[in-house]
Formats: sequence, structure tokens, C-alpha cells
Amino acid sequence: MPRFLHIADIHLGFDRYDNKVRTQDFFYTLMDVVERYAIREALPSGIAPQVDFVLIAGDLFEHRNLQPHILNQAQAVLSLLKDAGIPVLAIEGNHDNRPYGVNTSWLRYLSDWEMLYLLEPGDVAQGEPFYSPWDAERKRGGYIDLPCGVRVLGSSWYGSTAPKAIEQIAASIGELPPAPGPTVLLFHHGLEGQIARYQGALRYSDLLPLKQAGVDYLALGHIHKNYEIEGWVFNPGSLEANSIDEARFERGAYVVDIDPDGIRAELKRDYRQRPIVRLRQSLRGSETVEEVEQTAIALVQQAISLGQLQPDAQPIVELRLEGEVGFERTELDVRSLQQQLQSLSNALIFLLKFEADVLTFASPLGEEASRDQVEREVFLDLLTANSAYKNRAPALAQGLIDLKNRQLEGRPEPDLYELVQSLLTSESSERRD
Repeated sequence: MPRFLHIADIHLGFDRYDNKVRTQDFFYTLMDVVERYAIREALPSGIAPQVDFVLIAGDLFEHRNLQPHILNQAQAVLSLLKDAGIPVLAIEGNHDNRPYGVNTSWLRYLSDWEMLYLLEPGDVAQGEPFYSPWDAERKRGGYIDLPCGVRVLGSSWYGSTAPKAIEQIAASIGELPPAPGPTVLLFHHGLEGQIARYQGALRYSDLLPLKQAGVDYLALGHIHKNYEIEGWVFNPGSLEANSIDEARFERGAYVVDIDPDGIRAELKRDYRQRPIVRLRQSLRGSETVEEVEQTAIALVQQAISLGQLQPDAQPIVELRLEGEVGFERTELDVRSLQQQLQSLSNALIFLLKFEADVLTFASPLGEEASRDQVEREVFLDLLTANSAYKNRAPALAQGLIDLKNRQLEGRPEPDLYELVQSLLTSESSERRD
């Protein structure tokens, strides 16, 4: 009974947060998945490996151009599989495919060095057949018939032309000699309805020609969320979350068994992943800057006490401050607060998203309002919108008007200073009370 591991969207070299430790996470995650579900229990005992082969359905790498240590990471994992006698079959995704007009890629390099099999359709425009069997000498081919009795076919990254490519793939499958057993197709594209704001997604009906052509297992990649459809379309999702938003997605690695009774694909999620914690605080507009800071600290402390946030695990934490605030946004030192919260939570990465709007007031005034009335209401609106001054807004507004009038009267600076000092003294006294 054939068994294989289906993974996708590994993204070695991920660098979105400019954090070297986070970049290493993607390597350690891949290594753990391979050891745990493919070879860990096989090698010491000398028995056959846990799986017959491994599928990588695109985006092994984050970038087309690699730093040497990222290539070394890929080679380290692939060497383990090679030493265990487990073939790796891969296709390029949109992140690691060769640029237009370029004849090679890093996946092609790994294939030439017999670290994996890069399954690619031929160039029909140059007279090549669309699907040729794997040629071990040339290290080229579009499909391979494995000793376990499974035929695996590759494909390319097609982007918006995917529906037409599917028709060509299905027609080409029909021209091949009979498969020795089940047929698996690697395809890097996503289906509509799985995630929001995804342009160019395929409809399920677009895939049906593949099923009619005899594909038993469609191994997808591209969308970082796990889903499966009708018992033959499977997308494991990314091994690690590529963003905070992706933390809510179920994702993992498929261990798949194919027997006469059908396909059994089990999503494995029990492997090394860095925890991601998302916190949210709604502000009402009445808090001072100090109260907002204290609220944020208390929220993180509560998450720790409840076990939702575990400092020992060095999680990635996001805190969103939403709602309204009664002070200018620049009054909150976001950078300083973020550093304090990162230290408190021992987070590898702490993202503080200050998304609250400034509370505004606009007093209704009729067209007959005098200049003095308009002026007073402007001062009141500005003061009321600030949590530090709103309780004394009428008195302070009158004080500002008095200050303006004294200035216009040409009063000496000591008189102006005396008025300001009296307003500040009165405010401090009321705060102490």
C-alpha cells in the first residue's frame, strides 16, 4: 500500500520580519516534519521508511535568488531523505520558479545534483512532448512511475493561464501509456472560496478534466490554508504561518495512504511551530495616555497568567489597540511601549498596532453665531477631545479666550504669564483632589 508525505509552501528563507531567528524557524519546521513523518522511526531499526516518497507542491523557497545558507538548509533536509532512500518529487511555485527567459532555477540545481526530482512538462513550442518519462541520465522529465506503483506527474506555475493549462495537462495524460497504479498530479494553484481577496482562483469545475483524465490525488500548494475537496483534491497549507493573519488558518502536512478502498489523507499538525498570540483591546476615548499604556500592559499580563501567552516559548505577539482615543496619536510613544511589552512577554517579535482613531467633537453652531461664540466652541471642541483636559474644558476655553484678549490689548508678558500660571495651578489642584 503506497504511503507518501505531501507538503507545500515551505518558504525557506522567509524574511518578512527581518528576524534571523524567525527565518531559521522555517528550516527547523521542515526538518522536524521530515524527521517526524518520514524517517525518524525508520532508520534506527533498519526497517523500511515510513513513507515511499515525499511531494513538494511548490514554494520550497521564499525567493528566486538565494543566500548560500538557505540553499544549505534545503540540502541538509534533502540529504536526510536521500540517505533514507526516500525520493522527493517537486514542482516550482510562484515564489521559486525561474524568471521568464531564464533556463534554470535553484530547484533545477537541486534536481541536477540528484537531491530531488523536478517534474516539468516539456516545451511543446520547441517540439518536445508535453509529458516525457523521467530520464535518469538527463535528469529531466514530466512524470515518473515509482517502484511503489504510483505515477507522479509534474506541472509548472501557470498563474492566470491555469484553466487553459489544465485542459492541456488532461489531454496529455490521456496520451500516456497506462499508469501502473494510482496517479498523482502536483499543481501549484488555489481554489476560490478558500481565502478572501485572492484574485485568479480556480473554480472546482476547472479541475474536473483532471479527474476525468485519471488523476486520483491532486496535490495542491499555493494557498497557506488547509482544505480538501471531494476526496481527491488536497491542499495541506504552509508548514509555518507566513504572517500574523495566517495564524488562524489550519495548516500542516499530509500523510497519505492509497489502497483499493480509496485515499486516506491525514493532516499532521503536531510538529515544531512557533506560537502566535493575537491580542485586541478596544479603547473608548476616555482613557489618558497613561491609562492606555497601563491597559496594554495589563492585557499582556493577563494573557500570561491565563497561559494564553507563554514567555518561555518566545512567541510572536500582536496587540491591536482599536476604537477611539481622546488625545493626539503622537502623544503615545508606540515604540517605547512596544519594547516594554516585548520584554514583558519575552516575544521573539512583538507587533503593536495602534489603530485607534482620534475622538473628535463638533459643536453645532447656527449661521447667526458671533465670532466670540465660534471661537469659544472651537476651543471647547479641541479641549473636550483630549482626555487630559475635557473635564475642565469650559474653564480652560474661557482662559484661552482671556489670554488672547490680553495679548490683543498689549498687556505685558508678566500679566500673560500670570494668567497661564493660574490656569495650570488650578488644573493641578483639581487633579490632586
